[in-house]
Amino acid sequence: MTRIHTIVIIASVALVTFDAQAADQPAPLPVKAQASAPAYRWTGLYFGGHFGYGGGGFGPGTNPAHNEAVVFPSSVTGLIGGYQVGYNWQLPNNVVLGVEGDITFLSPLDVNATATAPFNTTLNYVATARGRAGYAFGNFVPYVTGGLAVGQSKVEALDGDGAVLSPKQHTHVGWTAGVGVEVALDRHWSAKLEYNYIDLGAQTYSLDQGPLNVIAVDPKLHIAKLGLNYKIDNTASRSEPTFPAMTVPDAPKSENWNVHAQTTFILQGYPGFRSPYQGANSLPGGGQTRETWTNTAFLGWRLWDGGELYFNPELAQGFGLNSTLGLAGFSNGEAQKGGAAYPRLRAQRYFFRQTFGLGGEQEKVEDGPNQLAGQRDIDRVTLTVGRIAIGDIFDANTYAHDPRADFQNWAMWSSVAYDFPADLPGFTRGVVVELNRKMWALRGGWFQVPEAPNSDALTFKTGGGLVEYEQRWELWTQPGRLRVGTFWNRGNTASYRQAVTAVTIDPTVDINAFVAANRQQRNKYGFYLNGEQAVSKDLGVFGRFSWNDGQNEILSFTDVDRSVSGGVSLKGSAWKRPDDTIGLGGAVNGLSEAHRNFLAAGGLGLLIGDGALNYREEKIIEAYYAYKVDKTSTLTADYQFIDNPAYNADRGPAHVFTGRFHAEF
Repeated sequence: MTRIHTIVIIASVALVTFDAQAADQPAPLPVKAQASAPAYRWTGLYFGGHFGYGGGGFGPGTNPAHNEAVVFPSSVTGLIGGYQVGYNWQLPNNVVLGVEGDITFLSPLDVNATATAPFNTTLNYVATARGRAGYAFGNFVPYVTGGLAVGQSKVEALDGDGAVLSPKQHTHVGWTAGVGVEVALDRHWSAKLEYNYIDLGAQTYSLDQGPLNVIAVDPKLHIAKLGLNYKIDNTASRSEPTFPAMTVPDAPKSENWNVHAQTTFILQGYPGFRSPYQGANSLPGGGQTRETWTNTAFLGWRLWDGGELYFNPELAQGFGLNSTLGLAGFSNGEAQKGGAAYPRLRAQRYFFRQTFGLGGEQEKVEDGPNQLAGQRDIDRVTLTVGRIAIGDIFDANTYAHDPRADFQNWAMWSSVAYDFPADLPGFTRGVVVELNRKMWALRGGWFQVPEAPNSDALTFKTGGGLVEYEQRWELWTQPGRLRVGTFWNRGNTASYRQAVTAVTIDPTVDINAFVAANRQQRNKYGFYLNGEQAVSKDLGVFGRFSWNDGQNEILSFTDVDRSVSGGVSLKGSAWKRPDDTIGLGGAVNGLSEAHRNFLAAGGLGLLIGDGALNYREEKIIEAYYAYKVDKTSTLTADYQFIDNPAYNADRGPAHVFTGRFHAEF
């Protein structure tokens, strides 16, 4: 055998051996060139919301009411917020064409006027209908936009005291153009940053005010806004390749940021009741129906270990009964003293929170509004600085604390005799320090107070302090707790006794004019007790008692000097509705002697004042049923019986009926 033959034989054996081994393996799949990940498809219907900041002017000769001068510089628009809806078509060449309509609302005044003007010019809303054209770089689309703009301006002629004489409104039609960029976050959600220039065109107002008879209002605006969209239709066209849902992954879950939102709509009314007379702040005896609607975004970022930043823009629209006047224990917890016919945007909360762990046992923190998921030490010190609602931290109660979810009446969800520092919607700026242990907590805070009673402008000149101690326990394995708070406010208020004395000496004196002219820095102090006890996993009871000295005007909250309230809360497990809740409670509100005499002499409080007073304690019974529609939405039916409304036995009782829709996302 030659050497060549030997090589051939060895090679043949090796080949047979390899073939035999290969026969034992599964057959390989056809090999294709590796495909790149499919691009995000922008085609579909979407809707969403936006907020931002704007500036501009109304033209020469106008007198704009500058808005939102706290977070950003004062401007004719200030903070803005609104809603949008649109549709996109993505062409095969990745050009994205779309149409979008939006409506934008402006922030209310958040700064004191330096002088009384003869008139004010504002905008109620701005709406646009626009085309969009952009190019898709995967999940990233820069675009240009432009189209029709419509807005409504309002001019209010004012008297020498700043009171509105003759408000007038006109609709403007103009144009808009802008640029933006949108980024897809997952299959449905996208975020955008957009700039718009808006020219609404001029309208002429006749004020019938002498030299100010004719005014031309010509709004020209610059608006920058951040938006969040939800796309309903994510289906590619039949002519385009389709991709499984997994090719467009959901946004990664993160403990370093979160986004939540809520919407609450309340319709409330009452039939007519006995009313032999009524005054400026009386609940009308003939009956009435009103609605409120709020939409809030809860944005949170973890900056570093223990350091968190939160921002809550909110659009609020509507009015409480009689513009939130006529009841000391007011019937709608969502009603704001500064109601609005059109939605108004406020930066309700913006605060920084730093948590310092003290070591030892930890607890899990669930993801939620103004709460980032993670772990934290049970023993800890927490510092909060910024704009908050005092009820976010103090006076909490498991069963009666949230008018969007449980009891509606102010005397039920709060220690109502605590005149807590707040602007008209119920928020303030300040600092809070908390020491938390497993079975107790101690917290204290210092806050801005309004510049005057019922003022929307907060001041640094004075302030209000609050200290709260919380004790926790278990009773027959069920949790319970007691909160004890003491408070002190110093604000620009008048003395009830001085006002009554002035009227007694000279009956021609207007008591309310005297009050307005004799305000100075005065104190108000008091305390509250707030307890709760779970009886079982479905049943809980609660109670509150609160008191203040009642010598000087109420500054921020409502006309109550002492109050006791309590009730029960029952989940629906017994009738196979474990997520439903029944609540039943009652409250009794009272006034100090000085406060009663002031109202009897014709004085007006923050919310009440019939011009006369046959004093009796204001008594409230409230019952509600909250029906859980799905994991996000709840419908609530609520009834309130209010005896001696505004402490007046000559009027009432009032029967208040409420329907509430609430959803969280």
